[in-house]
Amino acid sequence: MSKKEYIHVVKTKDGKWVNKKEGSKRASSVSNTQAEAKSKAIEQAKKHGNAEVKVHGRDGRIRESNTYTRKNDPRKTKG
Repeated sequence: MSKKEYIHVVKTKDGKWVNKKEGSKRASSVSNTQAEAKSKAIEQAKKHGNAEVKVHGRDGRIRESNTYTRKNDPRKTKG
């Protein structure tokens, strides 16, 4: 399985919401609303296969965190 990727949904100083992969300098996408940014992050995480989406609130603290895996995961283990 590939290395786990972390995608953060954060608010910028100009009021936009962005998706940033942990360790990258640039945003993967820019949205007007948090819901739209979260949706794009989930889509991106599902494509990657082993990614965790961390949604930050307006104060910058993590308020939600979910892991997404590929639907066609060859392993048949519970969990």
